[in-house]
Amino acid sequence: MAKIVGGIATSHTPTIAFAKDAKKFDDPVWKPIFEGYEPVQQWFRDKKPDVLIYIYNDHMTSFFDHYSHFALGVGEKFEPADEGGGPRDIPAIMGDPKFAEHVAKVMVANEFDLSYFQGKGLDHGAFSPLSVMVDHNENGWAVKLLPVVCGVLTVPLPSARRFYKFGKSLRQAILSYPEDIKVAIAGTGGLSHQVHGEGCGFNNPDWDMKFMDMLEKDPEALLDYPIAKLAELGGWEGAEVVMWLMMRGALSAEVECTHKTYFLPSMCPIATMIMEERSNDAPVEDPATTLERINWDYAGSEKMEGTYPFTIERSVKGFRLNHFLHSLTDPKVRKLFREDEDAAMTQAGLNDEEKRLVRERDWIGMIHYGVIFFMLEKLGAVTGIGNIDIYAAMKGLSVPDFQKTRNAQINYGVAGKED
Repeated sequence: MAKIVGGIATSHTPTIAFAKDAKKFDDPVWKPIFEGYEPVQQWFRDKKPDVLIYIYNDHMTSFFDHYSHFALGVGEKFEPADEGGGPRDIPAIMGDPKFAEHVAKVMVANEFDLSYFQGKGLDHGAFSPLSVMVDHNENGWAVKLLPVVCGVLTVPLPSARRFYKFGKSLRQAILSYPEDIKVAIAGTGGLSHQVHGEGCGFNNPDWDMKFMDMLEKDPEALLDYPIAKLAELGGWEGAEVVMWLMMRGALSAEVECTHKTYFLPSMCPIATMIMEERSNDAPVEDPATTLERINWDYAGSEKMEGTYPFTIERSVKGFRLNHFLHSLTDPKVRKLFREDEDAAMTQAGLNDEEKRLVRERDWIGMIHYGVIFFMLEKLGAVTGIGNIDIYAAMKGLSVPDFQKTRNAQINYGVAGKED
């Protein structure tokens, strides 16, 4: 079974990334940043976690028109996001889709509603502190990442108690994962700061110190703080400390803070905490029971002939091809595809097998590959092929023979009016 090796609490201000990329390691103004993260970096080297569950919020970079309360990153890798001036010169970090799927099953079985994402860049909320915590070079990072993106910028947002309960459920997911991996959990954001309006520049070091102490010794005393109270004490954006509570909820009841730093250079404190588990808490239920419960809704579906549920595993495998087919909703991509299919597919980075599936209109082959049907509709709309034609091909029938199985001999598609 998987093992939890501890937790990290950290700020995620872009100040950290700026100092790192500008190489201000020995500048007296910036040096305390790096000194505060050296023990954290050494902790990762000593613990050697296989996966880091990373709790953060996106800053309206990759999540803007769709803003979820809880979004789980299920992809094979995650690139640094372009926040306006180009992405940082750091490598992509690998994900762990298999572990992500298990976590998703447990969270949903425990009645947490999730969205899932891949192909989206991670902004400074993720990579700013990561780049000074975890070893990396041009070949990659020393740990895989399971990002949990939390919607803390748009009101309403979940309560502090809800974040803590999410952490408790994460703990159950980790401890019931049947593979022998080591997992660390990081909660990011905060501490006290406000970056908008006439209240910008607000800080409250006294509250920050109290919060860190309570987080270690009495986290449940924080759970009845309304968001407005957290904002009053720590600034509106400082209320994102609820993500520290999620991390704390994933740890044992008793922990020891073995490292703590606090540095306030400008707008946001740069703080870190390392938390080691000190009580041997049993899982909330036997892991075998958890595994049976999370699969209860889907038991037997693997025996349904000709049926391919769009699982996280399939969505990751077929992501590149699904993404390309979805891009046909863009008039510019449609135009290129109609003029030169191979150029459009090459531009999208499709491999030879994916190109063949599209070129041959191998509808059932695309389903087997991991494409969801509703992307086939989009290809049909662009190429003038109706849904009935696609259905017939998937059944291995001619259109007339398939029509005989229907109550009405009609054809249709999703194409609309195009200029």
